[in-house]
Amino acid sequence: MLALTSIWTTILLAAAVALGPLAMDMYLPALPALRDSLATSTDQVQLTLSIYMVGFALAQLICGPLADRFGRKPVMVGGFVLFALASIGCALASSIETLLLCRFLQAFGGSAGPVLGRAAVRDIYTPREAARIMAILASIMALAPAIAPTLGGLLLGSFGWPAIFLALGGYALVMAVVVAVGIPEPLAPANRQSLRLGSLWRNYRSIGVDPSFLGYTLTNAFTFGGLFAFLSGASFVLIDFLGVQPRHFGYYFALVVAGYIAGNLAAVRLGSRLPPDRIMARGIALCVAGGLAGAALAVMEVYHVMATMAPQVLFMVGVGMILPQTLAGALANFPHMAGSASALLGFIQMSLAALLGMLVGQLHSGTPLVMTTVIGGCSLATLLTYRLLVQRHPAPGFEPLSAHPA
Repeated sequence: MLALTSIWTTILLAAAVALGPLAMDMYLPALPALRDSLATSTDQVQLTLSIYMVGFALAQLICGPLADRFGRKPVMVGGFVLFALASIGCALASSIETLLLCRFLQAFGGSAGPVLGRAAVRDIYTPREAARIMAILASIMALAPAIAPTLGGLLLGSFGWPAIFLALGGYALVMAVVVAVGIPEPLAPANRQSLRLGSLWRNYRSIGVDPSFLGYTLTNAFTFGGLFAFLSGASFVLIDFLGVQPRHFGYYFALVVAGYIAGNLAAVRLGSRLPPDRIMARGIALCVAGGLAGAALAVMEVYHVMATMAPQVLFMVGVGMILPQTLAGALANFPHMAGSASALLGFIQMSLAALLGMLVGQLHSGTPLVMTTVIGGCSLATLLTYRLLVQRHPAPGFEPLSAHPA
């Protein structure tokens, strides 16, 4: 097996964590086709994204404590197997109700990768090191969703939408084998936690009332919410309204992912000479600029592909800088129960994203207005939670901006 601190372990963790984003991104070009094939409505098809997020959120509250008790590896492998079985169910679905049920089960399995990947990084590294490693991990992981919509569009055009879910199931089975034989168990025996309900309640309560955890988690959640608003509305805005061909959708999505990777790489580069707070402040400034620019262009009825995409790329550069810092900051105070802390963070993050996705689906009017307005609102909420909570209650080693000279 590989050493825990090996770069190859980081790469394998990134590949495991990527399963969650792949399950959201690969089938985005197929949403209009799914709507027509299953004879349903736009908001019902968008609900397959939101129901995935709901399942993802709830499952993390279960797999986090399980992983704190039994270790990261067995829970992750079991989750991947469940994901593969649910993916086959998605491919065979003949109604929107069946697809929604299988997407919910798919999320239960897919949640194991991200929540336990984050926990494993916290198991291995100190908080400041974890911020840098999570930025590296996110950069590697982003390569998968960069090509996912393009691959999904090719599978859609050649074999139909069920092939997308079969491909996802195959990937999950490969990752189950890779994790089982390639990555050592990162959880130290001394950090294993009890599964008694009283202990679980005390753990979640102590995490949930920690102001530092809440600050980083809410900043993370609003940032991710802006990203998910784009995921929920992008295919309908670009394909239905702006006339982008489904097979070309992945190219535009790759621009967004490139912005995210650029933000991750900037965070890695800046991490050697700036504290996480300064990196977050720069990322939030970019998110606010991109989010408000996109909303303003939509309000002025500037309907062009680049009027939608350029502000979103800028927003995503900021997201790439913010998320690694908030993930490391939220887990910094809980080395002894990083699985539960990661699970609660993921629950809050995914629950908010699901609500915003439903909002975009219910209010979607055909134009980019609803999607871009929600993204702009998320950028302002990110700034507010950062100023009110993160700067007042920084994690150890995550000093506030005011503590450092300009």
